Amino acid sequence: MKLLKKFVSNKILKKKILIDTTKRFVLSFYKYFFIVNPQKILNKIKIIFEQNNVLGRIYISYEGINAQISVPENFINKIVYCVQNLHIDLKNLKIQKEIHNQKMAFWKLIIKIRPQIVSSQIKNFFFNPKKVGKHINARTVNKYIHNKNYVFVDMRNDYEYQIGHFKNSIICSANTFRKQLKNLPKFLEKFRNKNIVLYCTGGIRCEKTSSFLLFLGFKNVFQIKGGILGYIHESKKKKLPIYFLGRLFVFDSRLEERITQDIFSKCKNCNNFTNNKYINCKNNFCHLLFIQCNVCSSIFQSFCSKKCQIFKKTFC
Repeated sequence: MKLLKKFVSNKILKKKILIDTTKRFVLSFYKYFFIVNPQKILNKIKIIFEQNNVLGRIYISYEGINAQISVPENFINKIVYCVQNLHIDLKNLKIQKEIHNQKMAFWKLIIKIRPQIVSSQIKNFFFNPKKVGKHINARTVNKYIHNKNYVFVDMRNDYEYQIGHFKNSIICSANTFRKQLKNLPKFLEKFRNKNIVLYCTGGIRCEKTSSFLLFLGFKNVFQIKGGILGYIHESKKKKLPIYFLGRLFVFDSRLEERITQDIFSKCKNCNNFTNNKYINCKNNFCHLLFIQCNVCSSIFQSFCSKKCQIFKKTFC
């Protein structure tokens, strides 16, 4: 009965946002700093955000805060001010706006306390947020990306990389950050004497990764300031060439933001290139996140495979 209640609740919330004419912007921010009492920060944020109709997802831990939120346009300055005054370490917090304005990103507000804001679970490694890779701006990124002595490493999951990435970049293939971080030292060993440039969506995963690589003795470790989002915003502002190609995966209901017209994604079923978005398999016991072209979608009816299609008809 609880599951049914949750489903109906989400459906109503989604409908409410769809008919709401309020102009919204998606903001994202993170900060690694020691929080003595995460519950206290959570309580403050909950009051402020609920009073100002802010939706989204916020994770808080002893090591910091990570947030993606949807804010009514009229309250943006107020929310930025409130967040930056929650704690002395948030005073100069960089808060990034989405690339394209789309209000349908979140249906509700979720705030959780977690052991880590980005789960790494690496034994015998103590993350030091003050000892991380050097941040580089968009102009420097464009300079390094054509230099063979610099290796661009994507610190996102496989499904993020598969729809868009930096030109000439490589990825340590994994479906979670924990697995990727665990396998990364062996993967990068042959590049130990080169300059390593890390990037992810907003920068949060690269802070921890660069610290880990420095801990392991890698010398020349860089990270893109503000991640892909920061790079694109700065490139557009300064009218620089953009070398991130394709689509940027985002962790909300939009699933992606288009950056260029390049197509890297392939249909799971026929392996042909397609511009379609990710969907979840209609078999709820599978729920696989995958991409399907229009032809295969008509054949498989948005199931990821014939097996799931038959299972649904037989048992549901």
